[in-house]
Amino acid sequence: MNETFSGELITVDELCEILMIGKNMAYRLLNAGEIQCFKISREWKIPRNSVYEYIHRQCKAEK
Repeated sequence: MNETFSGELITVDELCEILMIGKNMAYRLLNAGEIQCFKISREWKIPRNSVYEYIHRQCKAEK
């Protein structure tokens, strides 16, 4: 992803709310690289745009 970052960062809790999933599933997605993210110290930093890109990929995969 070579675009300039212009979105906001969300937390794992917010990711769970957006995708309506539990924390275990959220950590699986993050650790597997399904959703682009990074860690600072022990905290996950998730660009909101990467969540919407994940949703878009999943919708395309269903077709």
